[in-house]
Amino acid sequence: MYIVIEGIDTAGKSTQLNILEQNNPNAVFTKEPGGTDIGTELRAMVLNGRAKSKIAEMLIFLADRAEHIEEVILPNKHKMVISDRSLISGIAYASTLPLEQMIELNLLATSNTLPTHVVLLELTEDELTKRLNAKENDSIESRGIDYLLNIQDRLKQAIVKMDLNYI
Repeated sequence: MYIVIEGIDTAGKSTQLNILEQNNPNAVFTKEPGGTDIGTELRAMVLNGRAKSKIAEMLIFLADRAEHIEEVILPNKHKMVISDRSLISGIAYASTLPLEQMIELNLLATSNTLPTHVVLLELTEDELTKRLNAKENDSIESRGIDYLLNIQDRLKQAIVKMDLNYI
């Protein structure tokens, strides 16, 4: 079983994952991006603003996703794997390309490996504003509320378009 927790930055994914981890000691917990050694380095490049173009950022995340599937998801396919983000985020955050193109690229990177269950955490505009104002924002969060709400919409669209089981 491959379960993913999705949502925009500050939606509460880490909080929910901590609760799940305490109650599911035999599950494999991972995250995307950054769930592998290479992924950690790639994620840092993007969050520190080293990737200057949106296309470069998207390709970095696709490389991370391919490694993550090979190193973490597939070797543990007979266990319960719970991931902080997945290809769904990759599709949503790469908003410079059409959704359909991003789905195709992500399916290629994941060798068509899809989550069996998706939990989508959503925020209202007011709650997102409060959460962003209460912390220091990274390069993605600094893009603003409208950007993040658009990503939230794209998360839902990607889930529906790929006909994934979600709550």
